[in-house]
Amino acid sequence: MNLYKPPKLSLANLPTRIEHLPVVSKQWGKSIYLKRDDQTGSEYCGNKVRKIEYAAAEALRQGCDTLITCGGIQSNHCRATAAVAAKLGLKSILLLRINEQPPVDGNYFLDLLFGADVRFCTPDEYRNSRNQIMQSICDALALEGGKGYILPEGASNGIGCFGYVNCMEEIVLQEEEMGICFDTVVVAEGSGGTHAGLHLANRLLGLNKRVVSFCVCDDRPYFAQAVFEICASCLSYMQRPDSIHQEDIEVIDQYVGKGYALSSDDELAFILQIAKENGVIFDPVYTGKAFYGLKQEIASGTFEQSAHILFIHTGGIFGLFPKKEQFNFFL
Repeated sequence: MNLYKPPKLSLANLPTRIEHLPVVSKQWGKSIYLKRDDQTGSEYCGNKVRKIEYAAAEALRQGCDTLITCGGIQSNHCRATAAVAAKLGLKSILLLRINEQPPVDGNYFLDLLFGADVRFCTPDEYRNSRNQIMQSICDALALEGGKGYILPEGASNGIGCFGYVNCMEEIVLQEEEMGICFDTVVVAEGSGGTHAGLHLANRLLGLNKRVVSFCVCDDRPYFAQAVFEICASCLSYMQRPDSIHQEDIEVIDQYVGKGYALSSDDELAFILQIAKENGVIFDPVYTGKAFYGLKQEIASGTFEQSAHILFIHTGGIFGLFPKKEQFNFFL
């Protein structure tokens, strides 16, 4: 059964491969696999481009000439949006959250290389009025004869959700090719859209997988509501009457640690260990925290019934570079 999906662009290197992690599997006593969405591309590597393929296609259909979005100073989504805009001959305006003037490094450096018009806001402005600020930017463009298209944080909305509806269908085909069934799919949660697409496809396709997220900010009630709303919006595109129940959305919130984009020594040491023993690099904001949480929860018995676990590697490698000084303690 193929689910309805609106037209999209073909920008990412898809399908991304699935690989077994033999060292981790042996150490943790579970069969652990990675879905390498960190390899969707070079400039726009990571999970965000899957969502942007749908959002940017909609922007082009509407005749827009500028992509407007928001995120933290090291936002993978903003960098991917800027890269896609440059690829398509569009302009990009990024609203980035900062506490103080940041060094030009990591994703922020790439934003500038892609020609993005970077605007800054305070954490309070971002928390309370980012959508209004982006709308005012869009309105100002209109007065100048331009036409902006607003992508929310992480491209996590109804149209962006299709990126991971499509990913789940991709996983099903790869399971058939590999002769394996992943009973559990795990992902880091930062804005809800990736989890929403996986959850919705799992429900509509009747796959009966356990889809679990480890949030890297906020808490379970926040993300259960966010994922629910994104699923509902995606269903409206599909014009389907199917219902999604918020209580079925599984979010683990014990591994936020110090907070969004803030790393503990244990988390950084874990990222280093995984890199040395497996040749896989996780980032400190999303995948490092989520994979660290997965290890702890497997040890505590939360995944006792899971035989084959697929972890979605959502990328974020450029976010490592601004934290290189923190890693020096372990190197």
